[in-house]
Order: sequence, then C-alpha cells, then structure tokens
Amino acid sequence: MKLSIVILCWNDLKMIGNCLRSIYRETADIDFEVIVSDNGSTDGSIEFINHNYPRVQVIENGGNLGFATGNNVGIARSSGQYVLILNPDTIIHDGALEKLVAFADGRPEAGAFGCQVLNRDGSHQGPARPFPTIWRDWIAALYLRPLAYLSDLFISDTYTGWKGETERVIDWQSGCCVMFRSRVLKTLGGFDAQFFYHFEEVDLCRRVWNAGYPIVYTPRAVITHLGGQSVNRFPIRFELEKYRSRYRYFYKHFGTKGARRCRHTVLAWIRTRQIGWSLSGLFSSSERLNDRLKMYRLTAEWNKKVDPVRFVESGEEPDVVKQMAVQSP
Repeated sequence: MKLSIVILCWNDLKMIGNCLRSIYRETADIDFEVIVSDNGSTDGSIEFINHNYPRVQVIENGGNLGFATGNNVGIARSSGQYVLILNPDTIIHDGALEKLVAFADGRPEAGAFGCQVLNRDGSHQGPARPFPTIWRDWIAALYLRPLAYLSDLFISDTYTGWKGETERVIDWQSGCCVMFRSRVLKTLGGFDAQFFYHFEEVDLCRRVWNAGYPIVYTPRAVITHLGGQSVNRFPIRFELEKYRSRYRYFYKHFGTKGARRCRHTVLAWIRTRQIGWSLSGLFSSSERLNDRLKMYRLTAEWNKKVDPVRFVESGEEPDVVKQMAVQSP
C-alpha cells in the first residue's frame, strides 16, 4: 500500500462527503486506503460513509478523543508507506495526493511533507509555518511581522513574503493536510495525546526534525481547506483549548521558564487585539464583534489567573473556567 489517508470525523456529515468524493475522483494512479476515525459522531456521519463509501475503513471511537488520540487510532490501523493526515473539510484538486506522493518519493531524506492549502476563495491559507518561540510570539503579538521584510530576525508565526509558490524546507505543516513517512511517524509514536486541540502537528513536526528528518513543502499538490464551522463562531471552548495546548507545548520543549514566559506573550496577544476590536466597536457594532470581545475578555481573565506550570503538571486551572458559559460546538 502506497498511501494511507487518515481522516478524523466528529459530526462532519455536511463536509465529509465532498472530501471523500474528491479523494476518489482525483486519486487513481496509486494504491491507497481511506481510514475514518470517528470521535462519537451523532449526526449520521458513520451511516453516510458506510452507505456511500463502503471501501472506507470506519473506526468508531465512541466519544470525542480529541485530534491527537483520534488520529492515532487511525494511524495504528494504517498500512501505507506514507500516512496523510487530512481534515474532513478539505477538497482534493487535480491529482494532489498523487503529486504529493511523487514529491515524497523524490525526497528520501525527508520525514514529512506539506502542500499548498487554499481558502474557500482561492487565496493562500499559509499552512507551512516556523516553529513558535517566545521571541517569535512577541513579534506576532505586537503586530511587528512586517519587520521580517527587513531581517529574518523578525520572522514570527509566518514566512513573511512567501505565499507558498515555491518548494522549500519548512518547520511544520498544518494538520489539515500533512503527510508523514510511515516508518518515521510510527517510530515517533504518532501525535502526543496530551494535546487535545491545537499544537498537535507542531509538536509532532518538531519531533520529526529532532529525529533528523527535514520537512519539505511542494506547491504542486493543491487542496482547499474550507475551515471548521464551529471554530469560526469563536466558541470560548476552542480558544481555551488553544491556550492549554500552547502551555503544554512550551513546557514540553522549553521547560518551566518557557511556559511562564509564554503566558506574558499570550496576554500581550489578547490585549492588543482586544484594544483594536474595541476601537472598531466605536464606529460600528455587531453580534460577531460582541462575541469576539467577550472571547477576549474571558480568555484574558483565564490566562491572568492560570499558573502555566501548575496547570501542565497537575491540571490545576483558575475557578473562572467554571463561571464561563462555554459554548458547545
């Protein structure tokens, strides 16, 4: 088997049909398998897949295991030379997976591979990014990214000036579509299960690099990533999970000092954006604006009170979490 495609599903009935259709339509010249790891869907996703795509291997996890563990279940079942982690809200274009595999075959030294990811409107989504550091987080938090045009010293959370048009070595690729050499992926044990949502692929790509394998990107393979509907509504739940995962990441890779310094950049990020959106609210108001300001207010309060080290080591969180009206996706 050349390629195993692992798709994590969680109530994705509205999107996964288009994703699967595009895979089978655009992938004809390589042997591949599709594995759907379902995190307890209740919207008929499993029934739809079983009825319309009987070739797909569906694994029913019975509950929401999160991104890392849910994908690991699919990875364990995979038998391909390469394993592609793919979101259900993606569309494959013009033989993209065949092109990605051909690119990987020509780069035997690499352990993982990225491709071009477009937004719904065809614009570049920026799936390939530098690894986060405290310095880079400060650059992004304070809106200093344009300084990277003057010096690479100011590279932050994006490759400034690069729109994905050329092949290059990258630090990490978004988990919406990233392919790994199977033997490397399984040797590393897949994703780290402590990351429930966010930073899973960043951590895994860092471990690929640490194991001595570069990660390379090609623009020839192109997909569209539509984006999750739940996340786009700014639910507090998703935002808090991002911060939890960020602290876990910095603690894991930079120690206690890194985790505590990370908290300062997080608060700077939130405050600068809170100020900007509040100023825009002086001229116009909307439900979307109010929801965003509420999100910033509550997440700022949570981050002010949390001790990142105690949180990672013992799971201790501030009481404010219990007072939040956490939205369900």
